[in-house]
Order: sequence, then C-alpha cells, then structure tokens
Amino acid sequence: MIKKAGTETGSEMMPDAEQQTASEIAATKIDADLKQILCDVLGLDVDEVADFDEDTGLFGHLPELDSMAVAGLLTEMEDRLDIIIEDEDVDGEMLETYGGLLGFAQTKVAER
Repeated sequence: MIKKAGTETGSEMMPDAEQQTASEIAATKIDADLKQILCDVLGLDVDEVADFDEDTGLFGHLPELDSMAVAGLLTEMEDRLDIIIEDEDVDGEMLETYGGLLGFAQTKVAER
C-alpha cells in the first residue's frame, strides 16, 4: 500500500503543509529576534534593520559592528536564542552579511 505524505491520521505524522508552516514560523521568529538583537546591541534604527536582507553587508559595512561589538553581539545571540557559540564557530563569512549571520543562527537553533 502506498501512502502519500501527510495523509495519515492521528498525531504520528504532521501534514506537509503544517510542517512547512511550523518551520517558516521558526525561521521568521529567528529573523525577528536577530534583527532586534542587532538594534539593541549596535544601537541601529529599527526601520533600517527591518530592511536588511540576505545580501546586506554587516562586518566591514556597518561602522557600529566593529571587533569589540562582535563579542557583545554573539553574547546576546547566545542569551536570546538559547544557543552556544564556540570560538571555532565564528568566522568572517558568518559576519559578512545578514544572510550569513541569519543562516548561522538558524543552524545553531536547529542544533539545540
């Protein structure tokens, strides 16, 4: 018997549409949390940060994000996203763009 994904009854399987929605909700929450962290730690304007997309430059593009601010940013990410960031996790690529930082945060949250 062939079963289609999401067609089983009961709580043993979540329909595909609901799985996507839950994952999209989680991704949206991480995005919103990360943008709020950037505002709080760097003192950036909420409207400016709301326009950040995957290609928005961070380290080397935002004067507020210098080497001293990176430590504060990572500490706040750990606290608010309930993640642990090891020294070896941190590299220039993850801090280069908002998309890189968001992808990193999403990966760390998924590892919890």
